[in-house]
Amino acid sequence: MNTAEVLALKEILSTPKNVVIVPHKNPDGDAMGSTLGLYHYLKKLGHSATVIAPNDYPEFLKWIPGTNEVLIHEMQTNKAEALLTQADLIFTLDFNALHRCGAMETPIKNATAIKVMIDHHQQPDAYATFVYSDVSMCSTCEMVYHFIDKMGDLDQIDVPIGEALYTGIMTDTASFRFPLTTSTTHRVIAHLIDVGVDNSTIHNAVYDTNSFSRLQLMGCALNNLKYIEDSHTAYISLSTNELGTHNFQKGDTEGLVNYGLSLKGAKFAVIFIEHQQEGIIKISFRSKGTFDVNAFARTHFDGGGHKNASGGRSYSESRRYHCKIY
Repeated sequence: MNTAEVLALKEILSTPKNVVIVPHKNPDGDAMGSTLGLYHYLKKLGHSATVIAPNDYPEFLKWIPGTNEVLIHEMQTNKAEALLTQADLIFTLDFNALHRCGAMETPIKNATAIKVMIDHHQQPDAYATFVYSDVSMCSTCEMVYHFIDKMGDLDQIDVPIGEALYTGIMTDTASFRFPLTTSTTHRVIAHLIDVGVDNSTIHNAVYDTNSFSRLQLMGCALNNLKYIEDSHTAYISLSTNELGTHNFQKGDTEGLVNYGLSLKGAKFAVIFIEHQQEGIIKISFRSKGTFDVNAFARTHFDGGGHKNASGGRSYSESRRYHCKIY
């Protein structure tokens, strides 16, 4: 987003607007943190803002300030689509292709609102009037922080905004250990703590509220872990039956793929999760070094994401791919 675009968007936002903010389908910590952080910021400026999520999101994120005001499109379709029709602006956060918002794709396409994209994934589609895309950023939440800075409003960041943004930065960097965590990221975090964000409380709310069944599912996943030494590849599988046995809830498999990558010598990790109701096998990829799992997922599994963290899906159990990692 260049200076002229920043000034143009700032002018649009100088008077009250009806704004809808949308994360991707199956929203994670960065998606909900960025949308709710932006929501609180726009509300402070006097805009009528609503977060509409395509579907529900994990319980461990439902403490974030503003979560009670979030609309779920698949549950409140008529109300959600009426707001999209009435919107002056639609912000799409943490995704850059409209198919990533599921059934919301068509109503967003058809809406006359000005579209604004804020996202850090590779190869953005050209659907938005204003595009803030930066693949070097660790998270969309960090981008929302910089967006607020571009608007000249860092002094507007308070605890609710800060708690939302901290959550997404923390979760998308795996607690600040992924390569895209920079010194700037830590300066952003320091500022959020300075305005009153309690980092320890957020960590506990996200990571230390596991149900007994989720820990049992984690044990099942680790028991299914396999390692192919000559290709430095670790993979985990979870069947529909295993998910059911352990009372699977949305978000329960979040982060499990990282355990495979933590193996000594592993450079590529995969988790395969069977979704019988949707007729797909959901796949998450992680890598170390130069192996580009974004390109791999786009080429073979109708997916995408980042160079070292991506996802996709398979519609056939018979599909098999072999990839040697060096």
